[in-house]
Amino acid sequence: MNKKPSTGKLYTYTACLGLAVGLWGVQAPQDPKTKRDDTVERVKRAIERIAKDGDPPNQETDGGTKPEKTGPAAKTDPPAAGFSPSPEPAEIATTDGGLPEYRQLPEPNAAGGAGKSVVIIEISDIIDMGLSAFVERTIEDNADAAALIFDINTPGGRVDAATEIRDAIMNAPKSMRTVAFINPRAISAGAFISLACDLIFIADGGSIGAATPIAMGGDSQAEAVDEKMVSYFRTEMAATARAKGRRGDIAEAMVDREIAIEGVTPAGKLLTLDTAGALRLKMADAKANSVDEVLELLALGGATRRQLGLNWAEELARIFTHPILAGILMSLGVLGILIELYQPGFGLPGIVGITCLIVFFAGHLVVNLAGFEEVLIFIFGVGLLAVEIFVTPGFGILGALGVMGIMTSLVLALTALPINVSFNTGNLFDSLLRVLISLIGAGVVFIATFAFLPKLGRRNPLVLSAAIESTASGGREGEVVKTLLAVGKCGEAESFLRPAGIARFEGRRVDVTSEGEFVEKGQPVEIVRIEGNRVIVRAKS
Repeated sequence: MNKKPSTGKLYTYTACLGLAVGLWGVQAPQDPKTKRDDTVERVKRAIERIAKDGDPPNQETDGGTKPEKTGPAAKTDPPAAGFSPSPEPAEIATTDGGLPEYRQLPEPNAAGGAGKSVVIIEISDIIDMGLSAFVERTIEDNADAAALIFDINTPGGRVDAATEIRDAIMNAPKSMRTVAFINPRAISAGAFISLACDLIFIADGGSIGAATPIAMGGDSQAEAVDEKMVSYFRTEMAATARAKGRRGDIAEAMVDREIAIEGVTPAGKLLTLDTAGALRLKMADAKANSVDEVLELLALGGATRRQLGLNWAEELARIFTHPILAGILMSLGVLGILIELYQPGFGLPGIVGITCLIVFFAGHLVVNLAGFEEVLIFIFGVGLLAVEIFVTPGFGILGALGVMGIMTSLVLALTALPINVSFNTGNLFDSLLRVLISLIGAGVVFIATFAFLPKLGRRNPLVLSAAIESTASGGREGEVVKTLLAVGKCGEAESFLRPAGIARFEGRRVDVTSEGEFVEKGQPVEIVRIEGNRVIVRAKS
């Protein structure tokens, strides 16, 4: 018996990808602006729910905005049970020592800084990987700037994106003073970025805090993350605050509701500071209500301003790295490659598949999620899979390594945090799950399409080439099909049949289609039926 690389061989590859089919491709991509606005509202609602959990907040102890009261009650209402009034500024001693030199403000000067330049970056909406790439590029391209000002108004965003922005700020040139202007809110990842800056200015009615990591569920509900992730981000926040001469314990209380600080916040309540609270606890350096006021306080009112924004590549990268669209690109890319491996030649499926994968990796390259190493690993994995399909029989070590290579490259492209951190916090598992869902979705579509290939082929005039014309036309090759070829006639596959290809009968090359199985080149074949101009064969034992 000759060995046949039948369709079951490809089914085996697909089965190696997992046991369940996800819903990745079910959600139709929305307009990016609409999707971003919807996400902003979802995050805001989630933050508000987290901040309001437990007992009603004491607005004075956590720096929240105190509601106006009239009459005697304004003086006699006691604080909520378990809370202590905030001490006066003179009673608060920073545990991290005095202010470093870069946090000391000069004499305000609205006309100062002539001949110098300042860079202004607006951080609004959701913080994502496109923004992190933009900040890194801005710092690198404007190393001569006297100050880098972040005009912040954000409900938060991705932890990995905020971590990269934080690192870029911490590694900025010493001659560049980094400034966070909270106008009016820096929540979650926004607080993390603010604490990394040399100076923090906050507007009236501003807020900073509520930085516990959350995961958004499909019903817009905030879901708790693993304690490992909370522990990691709590440590990052504290270390960042202390590095800039601020209180690390307050930064930790913004992340972990279980941290209690006497006179500031009780256990069980996530800390968020308003303008007065941030100034009182020295988490902010001064109050300002506009960029002009910020520059005046920095004695850079007369400096040249560079208002920068994302370039077109970074804007596109923000779209293509969105989890839903990235999953769709992965699925379509792998599906296109599978179809090309199954059919002879190179056509539209291969072009679409390669284009989707180029877009996927290009977007992740722009935002520094992926490097060329991931691209090379992916190409290597596809190469091993092709060798396994066309050269070696059965499913062996090369096929397994190919599947592993493809999955590894895609997982690494979705992972921004260091591997050890991603593993310990569960982020690596989340990336692996996303890849599995996308690849399984591609495999299911592939199987559903080609399981009925012979039936579909009857309605597809492109399965056979022009070498065999329709018998209805009375052409010369039509007569060949009638007279030379007959059911039961044997020949030899002159090319791989997967399932279409070329076979030779009595010295003539004829386009044929197998019954859905793979047939190796050089293997004997037998005609099982002729349907018009279609010649159906099977491998001969």
